[in-house]
Amino acid sequence: MTGTFGGALEARQIDASDGKLTSEAVGEIELEGKVLVIRRISVHYKLRAPEEMRETIERVHSIHADHCPVARSIRAAIEIRTSFELATS
Repeated sequence: MTGTFGGALEARQIDASDGKLTSEAVGEIELEGKVLVIRRISVHYKLRAPEEMRETIERVHSIHADHCPVARSIRAAIEIRTSFELATS
């Protein structure tokens, strides 16, 4: 998902290279019978970019999961949540 988000940002001339975009993912697991099952995945992005790019970043963030092969492959079975924070440079 990070690669898809970064690629979409780059396509809009927002530099996501060289550590400017990082992410942390956390899976929430529940016991189903005697089996551990992943129910939710939360991905939090941190991006260093100019504040004036915030509107574009928000728009890209709102649609990137729909264009991500991984997210599209698992979203029927696992809820995916994403968030981001902008560190202005």
